[in-house]
Amino acid sequence: MEPINVVTSVMTPLDRKNVDTDQIISKEFLKRIERTGFGKYLFYHWRFDSEGNANTEFVLNDPRFEGSKILVADENFGCGSSREHAPWAILDYGFRVVIAPGFADIFYSNCFKNGILPIRLAQSEIDSLLADGQKSPIELTVNLEHQTVTRTDTEEILTFDIDPYSRQMLLNGWDEISLTFQYEDQIAAYEERIAR
Repeated sequence: MEPINVVTSVMTPLDRKNVDTDQIISKEFLKRIERTGFGKYLFYHWRFDSEGNANTEFVLNDPRFEGSKILVADENFGCGSSREHAPWAILDYGFRVVIAPGFADIFYSNCFKNGILPIRLAQSEIDSLLADGQKSPIELTVNLEHQTVTRTDTEEILTFDIDPYSRQMLLNGWDEISLTFQYEDQIAAYEERIAR
């Protein structure tokens, strides 16, 4: 995984509650076995009509947010099924950070395992970001090491909590396998001992 620490980007304001994993990546796009290539299907039925034409009213089709690496959504983001394809689609589209007042537990865990930083902020802070971000693009700087989100328009600094284990995993770009390799010498020594 690619390490993550400081991310500066215009935020994409997705002003929707209870966004479930079937809305993030619909079931008909789950036929691939690779982890890549799902970004083009992110929020597909919101981004496109039944003829495949872009829905100009949907925020991801707004050119002001093109290239955004930070998605801001409302409560209960990632609810529904436990499909890991949802964070794959979010990451493949280009988002490295998802900010919301709350996440479904399995989705939240899957974000860390796939190199996405999920940040919980207070509902009032989310409400402000979503309202202001829809009026005019807002650039944010997310600093994982300091656990802050800074609005460049107001210089307001918001703080968040991340458990130390998940923080270290993201800062170093580790998944569980690469973490295991940190102990390769000890594992080899143990295997040699028990083989005798």
